[in-house]
Amino acid sequence: MITIIGAGLAGCEAAWQCAQRGVPVNLIEMKPTRRSPAHHEDNFGELVCSNSFRGDRLENAPGLLKEELRRCKSLVMTIAERCRVPAGGALAVDRAVFSSYITDEIKNHPLINVITREATEIPSHGEVVIATGPLTDGLFAEDIARLLGNRDFLYFYDASAPLVAADSIDPEHSFKAARYGRGGADYINCPMNKEEFTLFHQALSAAREAPVHGFEDKKVFEGCMPVEVMARRGADTLRFGCMRPVGLRDERTGKGSWAILQLRRDNSAGLVYNMVGFQTHLLFSEQKRVFSMIPALRNAEFLRYGVMHRNSYIQSPGLLNEWFALKQNNRIMFAGQITGVEGYIESCASGLVCGIHAARRFLGQEPISWPKETAIGALCGYISGPGGHRFEPMNINFGLLPALDNPPGDKQEKNRKISERALAAIDRLSIDD
Repeated sequence: MITIIGAGLAGCEAAWQCAQRGVPVNLIEMKPTRRSPAHHEDNFGELVCSNSFRGDRLENAPGLLKEELRRCKSLVMTIAERCRVPAGGALAVDRAVFSSYITDEIKNHPLINVITREATEIPSHGEVVIATGPLTDGLFAEDIARLLGNRDFLYFYDASAPLVAADSIDPEHSFKAARYGRGGADYINCPMNKEEFTLFHQALSAAREAPVHGFEDKKVFEGCMPVEVMARRGADTLRFGCMRPVGLRDERTGKGSWAILQLRRDNSAGLVYNMVGFQTHLLFSEQKRVFSMIPALRNAEFLRYGVMHRNSYIQSPGLLNEWFALKQNNRIMFAGQITGVEGYIESCASGLVCGIHAARRFLGQEPISWPKETAIGALCGYISGPGGHRFEPMNINFGLLPALDNPPGDKQEKNRKISERALAAIDRLSIDD
């Protein structure tokens, strides 16, 4: 019996990979008895921040990682495809339906026994996968610290974006289109002229924030930076970041815009939209006041405001090996964002690696060595590198993979060749032997 603690993306993926190989699992999850400050639902695999799994083309690293996961029969990727909503060149899902499907698959698997309770200590025997996420706290966090030699957790601050009701978005000040025409008219785009944007930027820069103990701008994760932090870094940080107008043209006017907020569908019915890139920890009243300055949102109904939370993770390099197992005690594995991988699909990948590795150990089989040319192997290498340095969370990117021997000059073609090399390596693996 393998024990997995936590039923987020990583924990569910690990449990599924074990069970699919005939290995029984005890999956310990504290929901619905207790939720973390960032969680809203009782189902497993809840998507706390965005509903997007990011780019889905082989010319980008997230697209490569998703394709590798598909070929490895990932539960998370299988369910994501079932719950897909239009999002241009990205893979986005109906978050409520996605979590519901994940929960059903896990609870109905005959080899997965779900135990509803809060874990307070690490089991003293057997294979264990710790997938409690970046909000791990209390007695269990203290037990992890003792296990690791009373090391303090590293941390950064993360935030989520508001959700708005579709029927409250002003159609006279918005238009539907996907950036560069990738996909159909998948996004609602909220344009601003220079004067509107200037006033908005000034208000956003000066808006009041909700108190978060210990928060400093320098401790945010760059890939999920609060929009007000971006604003304080300068107007162009917004205009060339989450509000960039490039690749979007209002067909009604035939003109471009000075800045644009994109809204992405958050459920399959198209009743709820996510403010793309607008992670925030402003006071709720300030979110309403400032974001309503965007013409298309002047009468917006905010169904959920953005919130901020502190994410903790361990100093994985020096502690973990390439299978996310402790070097000093390899019956104990860590998966998900607690390891310092950042993002939904990265967490899923770590869970897949842990689940396969735990199952193979249980069955007396040799471990799988994930090729360094693959995105999965690159993540394994990143978290298992030498210690002694300040370790930072990392999304998958092509910089983690080995360079091509003779790369083409065109960046998109180079990335595609890196992806083709990675997928060929994945196809040569025998992960089910």
